[in-house]
Amino acid sequence: MIWWPSEVPTLTYGYITLRPSRESDIESIFQACQDPLISHYTTVPPHYTIEHAQSFVREMDPEGLRNKREIRFIIESNHGASSAFAGVISFHSPNFHNKVTEIGYWIAKEHRAKSVATNAVKVLTNFGFETMGWNRIEAMIDHDNEASKKVITRVGYEHEGLLRERVLRADGTLIDMDAYALLQKNWTGLN
Repeated sequence: MIWWPSEVPTLTYGYITLRPSRESDIESIFQACQDPLISHYTTVPPHYTIEHAQSFVREMDPEGLRNKREIRFIIESNHGASSAFAGVISFHSPNFHNKVTEIGYWIAKEHRAKSVATNAVKVLTNFGFETMGWNRIEAMIDHDNEASKKVITRVGYEHEGLLRERVLRADGTLIDMDAYALLQKNWTGLN
């Protein structure tokens, strides 16, 4: 049985904290989403506005949790003197009967190539297997997103195939996605 929390917990491991979104994150989300790579490789809309960020925090996060469609966390990096917004990570598209969910994430430009994504994926994967009870966690990654493919394989996810023309971009282009997955029985824990 899958345990679905009534509120987003705070998870900490090393210098990474995953926590619920809050009003004070709106400006950081908006600023991070001005980076065209985020909308290029994710479902974040291009030409991201402050209204998008407000809706993200005020409506989409609580509705996703309440309706058991998505549990989303803000990633904070605790490098340096204070914590800083570093990105977003979530479990979404759950299949409760089969104990399967999908992990997705994006990292603000200034926090890339610093192991933030790798550690955030580790923390959420551990929570998913050890606390929520998922048997299988999947990741669908844009075929051209080499950095994200490196992150997911470092954590232990295995490449399972190429899904041709799987996602329609805002510009009408159909893109291929690489399918990755990790099974609970193969999870070695936080190490």
